[in-house]
Amino acid sequence: MFHKLKQRWQVTSNLQFIRIFTVFALTGSSSAKLTGPLLKSFPAIAELDALSFNVLYILATFVLYQFLLLLIGWIFGESTFFIQFLKKFFFRKRK
Repeated sequence: MFHKLKQRWQVTSNLQFIRIFTVFALTGSSSAKLTGPLLKSFPAIAELDALSFNVLYILATFVLYQFLLLLIGWIFGESTFFIQFLKKFFFRKRK
Protein backbone atom coordinates (compact mmCIF):
# COMPACT_ATOMS: atom_id res chain seq x y z
CA MET A 1 0.00 0.00 0.00
CA PHE A 2 2.73 2.48 0.90
CA HIS A 3 5.02 1.28 -1.88
CA LYS A 4 3.26 3.41 -4.53
CA LEU A 5 3.36 6.46 -2.28
CA LYS A 6 7.08 5.94 -1.63
CA GLN A 7 7.70 5.78 -5.38
CA ARG A 8 5.57 8.85 -6.09
CA TRP A 9 7.35 10.88 -3.41
CA GLN A 10 10.75 9.39 -4.38
CA VAL A 11 11.40 8.29 -0.80
CA THR A 12 14.49 6.15 -0.51
CA SER A 13 14.06 4.44 2.88
CA ASN A 14 11.44 3.41 5.40
CA LEU A 15 13.02 5.72 7.98
CA GLN A 16 12.59 8.72 5.68
CA PHE A 17 8.98 7.67 5.07
CA ILE A 18 8.32 7.50 8.83
CA ARG A 19 9.91 10.92 9.35
CA ILE A 20 7.72 12.43 6.61
CA PHE A 21 4.54 10.98 8.12
CA THR A 22 5.61 12.17 11.57
CA VAL A 23 6.09 15.69 10.23
CA PHE A 24 2.62 15.64 8.66
CA ALA A 25 1.07 14.43 11.92
CA LEU A 26 2.85 16.96 14.12
CA THR A 27 2.14 19.82 11.73
CA GLY A 28 -1.57 19.10 11.49
CA SER A 29 -2.00 18.80 15.24
CA SER A 30 0.14 21.83 16.00
CA SER A 31 -1.50 24.16 13.50
CA ALA A 32 -4.99 23.28 14.73
CA LYS A 33 -3.95 23.65 18.37
CA LEU A 34 -2.06 26.95 17.96
CA THR A 35 -4.48 28.84 15.71
CA GLY A 36 -7.24 29.34 18.30
CA PRO A 37 -5.11 30.91 21.04
CA LEU A 38 -3.20 32.92 18.45
CA LEU A 39 -6.38 34.45 17.02
CA LYS A 40 -7.93 35.00 20.45
CA SER A 41 -4.87 36.98 21.53
CA PHE A 42 -6.03 39.78 19.21
CA PRO A 43 -9.02 41.53 20.86
CA ALA A 44 -10.59 42.67 17.58
CA ILE A 45 -10.57 39.13 16.22
CA ALA A 46 -11.76 37.58 19.48
CA GLU A 47 -14.87 39.79 19.38
CA LEU A 48 -15.98 38.65 15.91
CA ASP A 49 -19.24 36.75 15.50
CA ALA A 50 -18.96 32.95 15.34
CA LEU A 51 -19.23 32.62 11.56
CA SER A 52 -16.57 35.26 10.85
CA PHE A 53 -14.27 33.84 13.50
CA ASN A 54 -14.62 30.31 12.11
CA VAL A 55 -13.88 31.43 8.55
CA LEU A 56 -10.83 33.33 9.77
CA TYR A 57 -9.82 30.33 11.89
CA ILE A 58 -9.83 28.04 8.84
CA LEU A 59 -7.83 30.50 6.74
CA ALA A 60 -5.33 31.13 9.53
CA THR A 61 -4.93 27.39 10.14
CA PHE A 62 -4.16 26.86 6.45
CA VAL A 63 -1.48 29.58 6.45
CA LEU A 64 0.04 28.47 9.74
CA TYR A 65 0.12 24.88 8.49
CA GLN A 66 2.35 25.84 5.56
CA PHE A 67 4.88 27.58 7.81
CA LEU A 68 4.87 24.81 10.38
CA LEU A 69 5.27 22.18 7.67
CA LEU A 70 8.52 23.79 6.57
CA LEU A 71 9.71 24.41 10.13
CA ILE A 72 8.99 20.93 11.47
CA GLY A 73 10.22 19.38 8.22
CA TRP A 74 13.48 21.25 8.67
CA ILE A 75 13.77 20.06 12.29
CA PHE A 76 13.35 16.44 11.12
CA GLY A 77 15.87 16.92 8.31
CA GLU A 78 13.32 16.71 5.49
CA SER A 79 13.23 20.36 4.39
CA THR A 80 14.08 19.52 0.77
CA PHE A 81 11.14 17.12 0.54
CA PHE A 82 8.66 19.59 2.01
CA ILE A 83 9.85 22.52 -0.11
CA GLN A 84 9.26 20.39 -3.19
CA PHE A 85 5.96 19.16 -1.78
CA LEU A 86 4.67 22.70 -1.24
CA LYS A 87 5.89 23.82 -4.67
CA LYS A 88 3.92 20.99 -6.27
CA PHE A 89 0.90 21.83 -4.11
CA PHE A 90 0.80 25.51 -5.00
CA PHE A 91 2.09 25.48 -8.55
CA ARG A 92 0.70 22.29 -10.05
CA LYS A 93 -0.75 22.63 -13.52
CA ARG A 94 -4.50 22.76 -13.60
CA LYS A 95 -6.29 20.93 -16.39
